[in-house]
Amino acid sequence: MNYILFDDGAWNELLPLTFTRPVCEVRVGILTIREKWEHHLNVDFSFLTQDYLSEKYPVKKKDKNILINGSLIPNRKLIEAIQDLNEGDFLLAEDIVLAACLKEDELGLVQKEKIDSGNRIEYLGEYDRVLKAYDIFSLNDTILREDFDLLTEGRESQPIPETVNVLGKENIFIEEGAKLEFATLNALKGPIYIGKDAEIMEGVLVRGPLAMCEHSVLNLGAKIYGATTLGPYCKCGGELNNVVMFGYSNKAHDGFLGNAVLGEWCNIGADTNNSNLKNNYSQVKLWSYVSQSFAKTGLQFCGTIMGDHSKLGINTMLNTGTVIGVSSNIFGAGFPRNFIPSFAMGGNHGFKEYRLNATFEVADLVMRRRGKEFDDKEKRILTHIFEMTKEYRKSF
Repeated sequence: MNYILFDDGAWNELLPLTFTRPVCEVRVGILTIREKWEHHLNVDFSFLTQDYLSEKYPVKKKDKNILINGSLIPNRKLIEAIQDLNEGDFLLAEDIVLAACLKEDELGLVQKEKIDSGNRIEYLGEYDRVLKAYDIFSLNDTILREDFDLLTEGRESQPIPETVNVLGKENIFIEEGAKLEFATLNALKGPIYIGKDAEIMEGVLVRGPLAMCEHSVLNLGAKIYGATTLGPYCKCGGELNNVVMFGYSNKAHDGFLGNAVLGEWCNIGADTNNSNLKNNYSQVKLWSYVSQSFAKTGLQFCGTIMGDHSKLGINTMLNTGTVIGVSSNIFGAGFPRNFIPSFAMGGNHGFKEYRLNATFEVADLVMRRRGKEFDDKEKRILTHIFEMTKEYRKSF
């Protein structure tokens, strides 16, 4: 059997985070959605995604294929329902295609707005789906706990060093190679997962749930709480509350970041702060690429959504509910607008278009520091995003 994770309308809803990846490559909890499915099913997945992403994220087709909606978080009942599918079956929740079993020439059917062929099977069980960008931090507490159980079941943690102040040590798991001394870890209200070769420096205060993926770092005196995830190779300092960083992004210095999601290769300068609560305590609105307007979130706490490769200069201030696109460069005094398109350069004083070649130079330097290559595939993806987002920069 061949397994594929496919994008549906959630891909548009999750922009700008999905400009550079399929939905299943979104990190929530400890693992990406794809990694969760691979752990549960013990198989490799390929991707049915946007054409311009398919060179980096290709699809592998066979005579018989199980396709799973890339926004779905796996659970036992859902997995059982998927494993019971026969050829031509569609598993649906109302009109949402959750999964299907299809021949090679039928794969595109799962992305149709309405399923008018095949055998429809209605799924009546519960499921979680990452549909909006703010779902990532909103669901992070629940899903982090699930991932913690998945990754640690039947395994033994590395010992907690004697210099570490600990509450709830039974809820702390340390992978091989992790380093931590003279920190305080409180896991009474949620688990703390410290990944392979991760580091917690002296004076760090943590209240779980927290997930640190491999090679991530918490700098001296950092304060972390509120279901936070640091993806691989992230470096963080200052104060973080309910933040998800996909990977290879840095917020290394003092400053507050709350109820936020950062893609990969982002950098936040020293003493930068975001607001996650409006002064009048009213509901936060976020820019929606689907409605082309600011849409209600139903949330009182909502901070920043930031696409890959974007950077914030020192002392930047971000308003509640700020959405930042891909490869933007923001700096200067005052609050910039709360929707900043991709490839924008500037701040409160005004914006101009960030030249594509200049973004290539920065991306190459940043990725080489982490031993990654900014290759032609990456260039073609960013070029496509540059062209498809031009309309948002017309006012510059």
